[in-house]
Amino acid sequence: MSENTASLYDQLGGEAAVNAAVDIFYRKVLSDHRINRFFDNTDIEKQAAKQKSFLTMAFGGPNNYTGTDMRQAHEHLVKKLGLDDSHFDAVMEDLTDTLLELNVPQNLIDQVAAIAESTRNDVLNR
Repeated sequence: MSENTASLYDQLGGEAAVNAAVDIFYRKVLSDHRINRFFDNTDIEKQAAKQKSFLTMAFGGPNNYTGTDMRQAHEHLVKKLGLDDSHFDAVMEDLTDTLLELNVPQNLIDQVAAIAESTRNDVLNR
């Protein structure tokens, strides 16, 4: 399979890369005062596992994601905790920083950011 036809998942490095990225990402999120309160009542191990399977699917890898859709999963955070664009932006920043830390090439970071950005309206229940 040439690089042009490899999935984003494979180009990023497959399961090991997604696992490393999610682990680093949640360390950043949990230490980010702008957004860590949204995870106060979250089992972070379960959340990380869900995120790993969601990103694997979103990046074109094996689809084992069984979680709820983005709108349902975040509805209570919008209604009860005021989740808004500023928080989504903080998550995007932490995601980009994670990928930079892992030396992911900019063209792949751009693809990941576009996929993540495509969930904004569902995450924010718009």
